[in-house]
Amino acid sequence: MFPPEQRDRTQAQLLAHAEADDSIVGFALTGSHATGDGDRWSDTDIVLAVRGEVPEAVQQWTAWIYDEFGARHHWDLGAGGAGVIRVFLLPGWVELDVNFSPESEFGARGPQWRTVFGSPRAQPPFAPPHRNTLVGLTWHHALHARICIERDRPWQAAHWINALRDQLIALACLRLGLPIAYSKGAHLLPEEVTAPLEPTLVRSLTAPELRRALSATITAATAELDLSAPELAPRLRPMLMELA
Repeated sequence: MFPPEQRDRTQAQLLAHAEADDSIVGFALTGSHATGDGDRWSDTDIVLAVRGEVPEAVQQWTAWIYDEFGARHHWDLGAGGAGVIRVFLLPGWVELDVNFSPESEFGARGPQWRTVFGSPRAQPPFAPPHRNTLVGLTWHHALHARICIERDRPWQAAHWINALRDQLIALACLRLGLPIAYSKGAHLLPEEVTAPLEPTLVRSLTAPELRRALSATITAATAELDLSAPELAPRLRPMLMELA
């Protein structure tokens, strides 16, 4: 994998190219490098403020990144608004995330932001997931895990059990004020939350093992609902236990 110096050189080249591009009027770092928390494994996340047509800037910069860095692949992540987040894979497993933002949408929406040049504008913060949605996904995933076991669809059952565990992590992170997306706060959860999740890991695709893992996950789910949604837990717990 890449040495940190390679990533740093890439970041410097991106900044120089942005400063020379008349259509780019702002450049910001996001992610862990914006707050000084990055380590040698951190990827490069930048935001470009585009004056003019965003699709044209995306096309031109994509061609340049392939030519300059020998990019191997790219894909787009939904950005919301009129922007485009394009994720590039560079040689040496350097990940480069470039947010092409209209000038009017250039600004911090969370704490991980550092303006390098340009004039950021006030933006609404990213909204956390709604607690009720996470609760709904909890019972939904538990139900479908049980149905897939009954249908003898072990791979799909394992998918739903794993997805259910992800919702419990998200609920616990939301409750404790920790980062939620991509389980970024999972390593900060206390042991009393994480220890009951270890038995939820699916160890094989046999029906008895899937039932055991589902039962363990439902036990963890009822415990988390008691803390995250105490007004809903009494009506959901008996139904969840039926699935176990």
